[in-house]
Parts: sequence; C-alpha cells; structure tokens
Amino acid sequence: MGYRLLADTTAIVHFLFVAYVVVGGFIAWRWPRTIWLHLLAFGWGFSTVLFTIECPLTNLENWARHRAGEAGLPSSGFIDYYITGVLYPRDALDLVRILVALCVLASWTGLAWFRRRRGARNTVTN
Repeated sequence: MGYRLLADTTAIVHFLFVAYVVVGGFIAWRWPRTIWLHLLAFGWGFSTVLFTIECPLTNLENWARHRAGEAGLPSSGFIDYYITGVLYPRDALDLVRILVALCVLASWTGLAWFRRRRGARNTVTN
C-alpha cells in the first residue's frame, strides 16, 4: 500500500509540475520573483520533450508501481500515458505543443510588460 501511495502521489506531483510549466509565467505576474523557478521548470520540462531526457518523476513512479506489484508507465512516458489521448487527441500533439509554447511566451511577454509599466510608474512618482 505504501508504494502504491507513493506512485499515486508522484503522479499528482507530476501533473502539478506539468501544469506549472504551462502557467507558471502567469503566476509570476503576481509574484515576479517566481519567474526564475518557472524558467528552470520550463527548461527542464521542454528538454525532456525535445531531447527525450528521462524524467526523475517518471522513474520514481515506475519504481514505486513495480514495488507495489503494478505495471509501470510505458516507455513513452508520463505525458503520453496520462495526458495525450486523454485531454486531447493524439493527432493534436504538435498543435498542443505549439499552444503550450505560445502560452508560456504570452505569460513571459505579459510579465515583461507589467514590469516595464511598474518601472515607469515608479519613475514618474519619484
């Protein structure tokens, strides 16, 4: 039971990480210092997709599932198993990747705009 709980918890953390990669730039609009964490998360998340780097969360989930006597994730990984074909059709994968990249770019552009606006406002009041 403990390994199953670890595997399920790891899957939840993995979902949260993927969500943070997508929307973390928008979170930085409210808390600008978190942009550095988002840059790291984005870099890691996209490098696992682009360069097929193994994700330690996938490895941990697989290890826990095997210890619990369950099948692990397929070799295609977490996103392919839990998200692709579930949240969007498999043939839309390239479109989804582009939309995610545009979402991240929009969040970073918005953050830069807010920072410039704040900077200009502070200059005027001084």
